[in-house]
Amino acid sequence: MRKTRRELRMASVCVMLLVATLFAGVASARAAEGGANAATEHFSEIFKWINFAIVAALIVWVFAKKLPPVFRKNAESISAAITKATAAKAEADRQLRGAETKLANLQKEVAALREESKKEAAAEVERIRAATLSDEEKIAAAGKAEIEAAERTARKELKELAAKLAVDGAESLLVKQLTPAAQESLIDNFVKTLEARPN
Repeated sequence: MRKTRRELRMASVCVMLLVATLFAGVASARAAEGGANAATEHFSEIFKWINFAIVAALIVWVFAKKLPPVFRKNAESISAAITKATAAKAEADRQLRGAETKLANLQKEVAALREESKKEAAAEVERIRAATLSDEEKIAAAGKAEIEAAERTARKELKELAAKLAVDGAESLLVKQLTPAAQESLIDNFVKTLEARPN
């Protein structure tokens, strides 16, 4: 469709040039016939204007043929640059909104982290306190068990010592009180009790 319009324009320009050329030829012929100087000047002026129109039409035609692709290419590069800039602006706006959202949430996150660390610290203190109490109870129980074991050992040793002292005391008392006559008397009594028993 564009080519047909161009061809139609080109044909109309050619026809106008042809008509102008013919008009100029007719005017020249008339001027030659009439011989009048004023008419020649008049036709000469018209010929200059027709010549100007032809040159202007040629210049317009050359520009119409050559400049639209240049303008189209320039418009396409400007359009591509605008599209690219719009996409870059949209991406920058998206990143800005994301950064603003993160910044707004940063205070909340910091407060949440502080609260969580306080809770964890309190839980750790409580765990250490419970472990300390547990260890304290274990140490107390172990100490109590050791004391009881030491007490039992001391009582046993004390009983053994008391028994030994009693035996030693009884032995020394017996040695003092048991004379050879008393020993014979004891042995005789023991033998008699044995004889009295039924077998």
